[in-house]
Amino acid sequence: MRKRASAPKPGKSTYFNKFAEKKSNAARKEEFRKEKREWKKERKEYFERKKRGEGSILPDKQTGKDDSGGRGRQKTGNQHSSTLSPIMPLNKYMAHCGISSRRDAAEIVKLGKVKVNGELITEPGHKVSAKDEVKVNGKKIFPVRNLVYILLNKPKDYITTSSDPQGRKTVLDLIRRATTERVYPVGRLDRNTSGLLLLTNDGELSQKLTHPSYEIRKVYHITLDRPLERKDFDHILKGVTLEDGIVSVDSLAYADSKDKTQIGIEIHSGRNRIVRRIFEHLGYNVKNLDRVIFAGLTKKNIERGKWRFLTEKEIRDLKYFGKGK
Repeated sequence: MRKRASAPKPGKSTYFNKFAEKKSNAARKEEFRKEKREWKKERKEYFERKKRGEGSILPDKQTGKDDSGGRGRQKTGNQHSSTLSPIMPLNKYMAHCGISSRRDAAEIVKLGKVKVNGELITEPGHKVSAKDEVKVNGKKIFPVRNLVYILLNKPKDYITTSSDPQGRKTVLDLIRRATTERVYPVGRLDRNTSGLLLLTNDGELSQKLTHPSYEIRKVYHITLDRPLERKDFDHILKGVTLEDGIVSVDSLAYADSKDKTQIGIEIHSGRNRIVRRIFEHLGYNVKNLDRVIFAGLTKKNIERGKWRFLTEKEIRDLKYFGKGK
């Protein structure tokens, strides 16, 4: 049976120990050693591929400071060079051009909006190279040479999309002065959900962070309309059956031992509105939903509505560490 996470002591917790299951020191040390060995192996293999001329180039060393207040344009030192493989699938090429993630690019291709060298292509796996002329909706696209990674603390009432036909505010409005490159959100947050959102033009990384097989860790802080009852607490840990199947959570805790309406939940599932649907299925109304951890990134030092660039170490961690650890 899955262990339930114990409630933290008031004033003593952080987002990490607030919602994480307790482990012994020995178990933590062994887990750290194992992860370190895996990372060293993965890093060694990466640099061996780099020497052979395969894959993309490791991000250049950053210069300049992150702008957590969102003022000014991005400095050259915060951008990262990228090289393309000689031949690649069309949807991957489009992702490198900053059009969208690979998955969304595949849908664009299937809709018949892409031409390669004047020929309409509807197969996302069609092979192309940098020498080919690729047009999306009649506009020629080019591979992105400067990769940008922006971490935003999204407030409510902003749409997680590049544009909105109804004229509502989007997350791109909040980072308008961050960069001249075209970036897009990695995954989505509902209009009424706040918290961490990553925006980038790195299609390969976006694909990795949204693909279910990578099991990217996400932690949410929830405020309910009434205290979460113990029977429902246990029900969620055992698994809740929704209209699209069973959903399991990785960890669940009362964020405040004196206020049972404050809940912390860790989950890997990327299904639409999954956290809200879990509690609504059990008869609760989610008053506030805030994502506090995404793929190891936290909201530390980022005020609501503000952003900052990822550090070189954070980019390296996202790209070359194992599954969502």
